[in-house]
Amino acid sequence: MKLIDNTDIYTVNQNILVAVDCIIFGFDSKKLKLLLFKRKLEPSKGLWSLIGAFVKDDQSLDDGAAQILFETTGLKDIYLKQLKTYGKVHRDIAGRVISIVYYSLISVDKFELESVEKYDAHWFDLDKVPKLIFDHGDMVSDAIEQLKLNAKHQPIGFNLLPTYFTIPELQTLYESIYQQPLDARNFRKKIVSLDILTKTTKKDRSGSKKGAFLYTFNKEKFDELISQGLNFEI
Repeated sequence: MKLIDNTDIYTVNQNILVAVDCIIFGFDSKKLKLLLFKRKLEPSKGLWSLIGAFVKDDQSLDDGAAQILFETTGLKDIYLKQLKTYGKVHRDIAGRVISIVYYSLISVDKFELESVEKYDAHWFDLDKVPKLIFDHGDMVSDAIEQLKLNAKHQPIGFNLLPTYFTIPELQTLYESIYQQPLDARNFRKKIVSLDILTKTTKKDRSGSKKGAFLYTFNKEKFDELISQGLNFEI
């Protein structure tokens, strides 16, 4: 009986590149936004694109995505989730490229403005996103749908907020994610009943003299509720 020699499977001649692309969502207290970059290289130089890079030989996918995020935003240890792999044969007109896409959620006020100049980046409202290169538009659409799904079961929205925020700001964020209005009274009742916010003595007086109390997110309390089977859907 002849044994199968599996060593040959590692000597296949392929010319396939592996890239990581990052979809960066941000929130500025009014609207959910997408960070895009003007491509500096051919093909499609000068067109709008997600930020991405080829994975290094000694680098994991997660590390590659985290490095791109740090170099772009100057931020570490922020929400970063793998979305999907895109591998159509002709998706990149320059060659055979497989892209693993991640999406990240950041508060716009934490963003390093120097990166905007370095990468020629710009924040776009979700309803004003320009035409993107290759299949990047499909990537963004898929990420938005995944964001909506995750927001119903996880407190991912808090990754988009500053440390201190008002309940109306929180509602605006979730309306931006779901892309539909929410009843203010029911939203407040639901979010307060979860007891995952800590009310502070600080107020945001930008909207009125009376002002609105600022809150912080109590992650420890949320983690405890999740372990008890909490459904976070709002």
